[in-house]
Order: sequence, then C-alpha cells, then structure tokens
Amino acid sequence: PFKQNPVLDPLDQIECRDALMNADGSEAAWPAVSVVVGNPPFLGGKKFVSELGESYSIQLRAAFKHRVPGLADLVSYWLEKAREAMIAGNVSAAGFVTTNSIRDGFGRQVLAQINESAPIFDAWSDEPWVNEGAAVRVSMIAFSPYVSERWLDGERVSAITADLSAVHAGQDADVTRAETIQANKGVTFQGTTRSGPFDVAGDVARSWLQLPNPNGKSNADVVRPWSNGLDVTRRSSDTWIVDFGVGMPEASAALYEKPFEHCRLHVRPTRAANRNPRLVKQWWHYDGVRVGMRRAIEPLHRYVATTITAKHRLFVWFHPSKLPDATLVALTRSDDTFFGVLHCRLHELWSLASGSWLGVGN
Repeated sequence: PFKQNPVLDPLDQIECRDALMNADGSEAAWPAVSVVVGNPPFLGGKKFVSELGESYSIQLRAAFKHRVPGLADLVSYWLEKAREAMIAGNVSAAGFVTTNSIRDGFGRQVLAQINESAPIFDAWSDEPWVNEGAAVRVSMIAFSPYVSERWLDGERVSAITADLSAVHAGQDADVTRAETIQANKGVTFQGTTRSGPFDVAGDVARSWLQLPNPNGKSNADVVRPWSNGLDVTRRSSDTWIVDFGVGMPEASAALYEKPFEHCRLHVRPTRAANRNPRLVKQWWHYDGVRVGMRRAIEPLHRYVATTITAKHRLFVWFHPSKLPDATLVALTRSDDTFFGVLHCRLHELWSLASGSWLGVGN
C-alpha cells in the first residue's frame, strides 16, 4: 500500500563518498543493486586537471586505463562502472543523464563498449537542459542486457547505435561501425596550437619583411600569414604569426630580431607559469607545431582547410605559406577531384551523420 506517513525511513544506505575512486587511488567498488540511476557531473576531459587537480586526474585515468579513453567526459566513468557491474551480475539496468557530447568522439567509444555487452534499450539523444543557469543539451541513456525492446526519442526502433541514432531493420546503416579508408590516412591534421600571443597584425608583419637581420636572412623565414576559424567563416582578419618552425635553437631564432623581440616581450611572460616545462624552456616555440602537417603541406601548391566547428560546412583553398590555427583542419591534398568530393552531397550527408553537434541549437 502507498505510504501515508510522510516521515522518511532511515537513510543509512546512502553513502557520502567518491563514487569512482578510493583515497588510495584504487577504483571504488559499488554495492550490488537492482538498478543504477543518476545525473553524474558534466566535465570535459580537457578540464580535468583545472577542476579536479593533477594528482586526482592522473589517478582516475590510471584506474580506468583501457576502459575509458583519457579525454572522455567525466560522465563516461559512471557509464563504464555501471556496465562493469552488469557484467559481474551486480546490476540489472542503468540509466543516466549525460552530456550530449557522449555520442561523439571518446564518449562514443564508451557507448560502443556498452552496446556490446549491455545494449542501450532506451535513449533520448538530444534534449534541452539547464545546468547552473546555462542552457545545454543532454542525452538520456538506459541500458541493460535483460531488456529486448528498443526505444529512441520515444519511438520503437530495431537497435540504437553508439552515436544514439536509430537502426530500423533493413533500412539504416550504423555509421559508427564505418572503417577508415586507408588511402586517407595522413591527409588530415588539426592546425597548430600556440599557447601564447605569437600573432601580429598584417601591416606590422609586412613591415618586418623589409628589415635586415644579422644573419642576412629575411624575416619571411619566420613570419607568415595565419588563419583561424573566423577567417574562414567570416572575413579575413589579415593576421600574421611568428613561426620559428620545428626545433629552431634560441640562438638562431634570436637572429631574426623583430620577430624574436616580439616573442620575448609578449610570449615569454605568458609561459613563465606554464605547467609544461618544455613550454617554459622553449618559450619561442608553439605548444603543437604539427610536424606531420608541415611535411604534408610543404610539396603542395595549395591545400584545403575547413573549420572544426561551424553552422555550415565550408572548404577553402589555402596557399602553403598560410599557417592554420587549431580551430581549423588542414586536408593536405591539392587536386580538384578531392575538393569536389568534399563539397558533394554524399559527403555532406556523411559528415552530418558522423559528426558532432554543439551549442544550444545544435
């Protein structure tokens, strides 16, 4: 019968502790229960150190090594814990509210593991949510090895894929199982990450090209045009960047006087407190120089660039002298056929089916 007395029963079964790790860094154990439900904290993998601390982040990733990718969102650890508990027979079903990015990248790998042993039987792929006053998007996921029916966004389906898409019998393809085309390996690279204000205005950079140096060389060796995502989706900002390339010694870099002085005055102070000792010691170099990208671009007369995130998918030609920022992807091909394939309807459908969706309105 329904309980009429509003007095709570004893809640001794509720434990106030870390659900993932013990104090010694070992993985925390969960008690045997019928169902696990929850709304784990949303925290992107790149923010672990700043939010959780370096020591905790290292221990957490070590405890779940080979089970949860290192850059997966924090919610992924709860999903993996529940999956493991089901395999051990300690949990029959689980349901979580997660960030909607769980469907993409590293989170998708966790969902793929779940589908292999305790398939997703009910999910809402992309729902609005308010988190500390910020409007975000969430996915709600339930999985169990004991439930046969499948429901996605309120509709009956044959199966639910790791990217939270529906599979109807004989009609849909599971794009998460697509394999890499070997010929395309080594073609695509994320642009450079700088970790410092290496950029300069175009008129300033061009004036440096006229200046002499003690080594008799032109500043064009280390100053070049630069673009980020906004330069592609909007108008060019006419920004250039100081680029000492791969491994240039400090003594050699110093002979390019104006560019080196700019880095000494503006970049070096920002590196002083950096956690990475290499970036402190080699303050005139980028964080990510993208050696492979540079080698792939060097023999080309042009290459393709596109933004990592954008409302519309754009592909543009870049001259090899132009250095892409980390908000861009460089596709190191120069032929018109490749450029045409990127712009075709088939590739657009593929990118929409396999890519990520971000923001309040996706």
